[in-house]
Amino acid sequence: QVQLVESGGGLVQAGGSLRLSCVASRTISSINAMGWYRQAPGKQRELVAIITSGGTTNYRDSVKGRFTISRDNAKNTVDLQMNSLKPEDTAVYYCCADLLKSMILTRYWGQGTQVTVSS
Repeated sequence: QVQLVESGGGLVQAGGSLRLSCVASRTISSINAMGWYRQAPGKQRELVAIITSGGTTNYRDSVKGRFTISRDNAKNTVDLQMNSLKPEDTAVYYCCADLLKSMILTRYWGQGTQVTVSS
């Protein structure tokens, strides 16, 4: 079982920056992968960035070069640094964690944090 709590959302002007943080209730070194999704009104939830336990990262094309995902195993946190924000980045951002145990992969979700980018 993993509880995830996000923080750091808010309102920012286009071109600005925000840093989202996700704190896990257990050591993240045992978690296979962690990531950030987002969901805008009327749209499907989409993967923004993901980082594996080995540190490999992947980003959706629209955020490459602007967003950076990182993890701190000592603090059990995964952060998403978002720079050069655009109005189309406006969404609720969700942290997720994939835990493999006894050959069963389970995905856990945080409650979400709102990011609003004004033009």
